[in-house]
Amino acid sequence: MKPNQIRRIEHIYRRKIPPQKVITPEIARLLSELSNEIRRQIGILVGRRGSVEFVIVGDQKGIAIPDLSRYRSGILRLRGLRLIHTHLQGEPLTGEDLTDLAFLRLDLIMALGSSGLIHSAHLLPDNPGKKVWEIDPPTSASQLDVDFLKWIQSIEDEFQRGQKSIPLKGATEKAILMSVSRENRESLVNSMEELKELAESSGVFVVDSIIQRPQSISPTTLMGEGKLKELLVKCMQLGVDLIIFDQNLTPGQMASISDLTELRVLDRTQLILDIFAQRAHTLDGKIQVELAQLKYLLPRLARKTLALSRLTGGIGGRGPGETKLEIDRRRVGDRIHLLEKEIQKLGRRREQRRSRRSKTGIPILSIVGYTNAGKSTLFNLLTRSQFQVEDRLFSTLDTATRRLRFPKIHKVVITDTVGFIKDLPKDLMGAFRPTFDELRESDLLIHLIDISHPRFPEHIDSVEKILMELKLDHIPRLRVFNKEDKLGRPEGEPICQKHGGICISAVRPESLEKFFLAVDRKLWEVSTTRSRGSYSIDEMDNVRLTNGDSFDISNQNWMMEERGDDGKPSYRD
Repeated sequence: MKPNQIRRIEHIYRRKIPPQKVITPEIARLLSELSNEIRRQIGILVGRRGSVEFVIVGDQKGIAIPDLSRYRSGILRLRGLRLIHTHLQGEPLTGEDLTDLAFLRLDLIMALGSSGLIHSAHLLPDNPGKKVWEIDPPTSASQLDVDFLKWIQSIEDEFQRGQKSIPLKGATEKAILMSVSRENRESLVNSMEELKELAESSGVFVVDSIIQRPQSISPTTLMGEGKLKELLVKCMQLGVDLIIFDQNLTPGQMASISDLTELRVLDRTQLILDIFAQRAHTLDGKIQVELAQLKYLLPRLARKTLALSRLTGGIGGRGPGETKLEIDRRRVGDRIHLLEKEIQKLGRRREQRRSRRSKTGIPILSIVGYTNAGKSTLFNLLTRSQFQVEDRLFSTLDTATRRLRFPKIHKVVITDTVGFIKDLPKDLMGAFRPTFDELRESDLLIHLIDISHPRFPEHIDSVEKILMELKLDHIPRLRVFNKEDKLGRPEGEPICQKHGGICISAVRPESLEKFFLAVDRKLWEVSTTRSRGSYSIDEMDNVRLTNGDSFDISNQNWMMEERGDDGKPSYRD
């Protein structure tokens, strides 16, 4: 470029557009003339007061927009800037132009042609046609007589009304659920329903759920650019600043989506970790959850920058020292090491308790199952405990152990464990492995199943798969179908017979008779291969149950005789 052309471009900063005008004919003519002279696209970013914030010179194909993070951040409103740029061939707005309009949340985007025609577009609030933007018919600068300030204020008011159309109670957040996969639609729909339950269990209000089955998965953003633009504008229309993906995202994918949309992004694992963080109450549980969160966070620490370097002194130490990223990684690594040592200490205490229980020779029962199957409700009924139970996923997390007397003369130790879920995060399985180790000492696993759930066969498969991954599949199991009161006995019995289990209702004590019978029979089968406690082979004939045995359920004579190995009324591991 010639020096005089450079000066003329620099002087554009001195220009100002009246706040009520979109653009003046003089500035439109100046930009077009300069662009034709240098054969490059020229663009300006104009604020609402009419001042020129940026002047951008590109090439023949396009311009590169600078970082706009300091201008009205937040998905709930427009950026407060409009982009006016030239097109050398007089072509209309391109796909890249509309992408910039959506991703940057511009007030308006305008393309100036060499013939004097102006092409413009703007984002739309929520509308029946579900349109993302409106492309205006071509016009000239002299014909643009709209009051820009009033017009843009009306657009923002419409956005605000759409955002407030979904009332919330308290501090609940609004989120859109997103699933991008090539699996069959039925499987994706079922998975999204569970993700919605997880989100609501975490205190999130789900505004919408979107399922996309693309021909190919984008390695950077999962979905295509067009779908991502639609998602961004939908979030803006509904006042949502949180996207929860049903798939687990890589660190690069999460960073790319967050950068492009300026939205908070969570994946399935993060959501489950957040729920665990909310529900963990014991020291053991809190440490395990924090360890899982840090292990998940460590590879996602990014953005290495010398601007945040800590300078060092001395020979060989001058210049950039540790970056903020490196410092954060070191601190997270130190914290992980400390938490792992704490878990080892707690693990040794558990081992001591398990050793004491083993010496007593009392059979150990552990209740396992899919989350929200009713494990804690059954545990409370059997042991007269008062642990909080709610009809939501992962209502209780902490492991509980009690000793109780069965209707016959023998005693057992029963343990309530954390619920399982499909695709249980590996970081969570690693952190909770000491808790799962409690199950290794069990004589019998009571696999509790919610028979009223429409997808209970999938839940059974998920639990069996996790038990296999934990190498616990060798322990004898008894399938117990819970919540028969919601289904009805005539419907429940055939299902139980088909899957080789029994039906009960943890809210109806009278249904526990067959539970005790089945547990006794199962323990008798175990005792034939190894002797243990009151189920030794020599004594088994005295306590073996037959079909004619019955229990006085109303008297609740199975209830706990003593609570805990430490003699206290109750304890939680």
